[in-house]
Amino acid sequence: MVAFRQGDKVQIHQRSDDQRWEEYMNEYVGYSGVVTDPDMVINDPDALVQVTLEGTGGTHRFPQDCIRKLD
Repeated sequence: MVAFRQGDKVQIHQRSDDQRWEEYMNEYVGYSGVVTDPDMVINDPDALVQVTLEGTGGTHRFPQDCIRKLD
């Protein structure tokens, strides 16, 4: 599992199989953003990662299996 850090540029690249994935999140697949809260204190691979998405004006918490780091 990739470790996410605050400020990492990421993309929501796929739907998640995580039970915490909600239907409204489908519209964000393909969007890019910046990690604002990676839950580094918890350091739990199952923790949700907070991402501020470009072009939406919103911040959301996503399961890690749907997030990909960008270069």
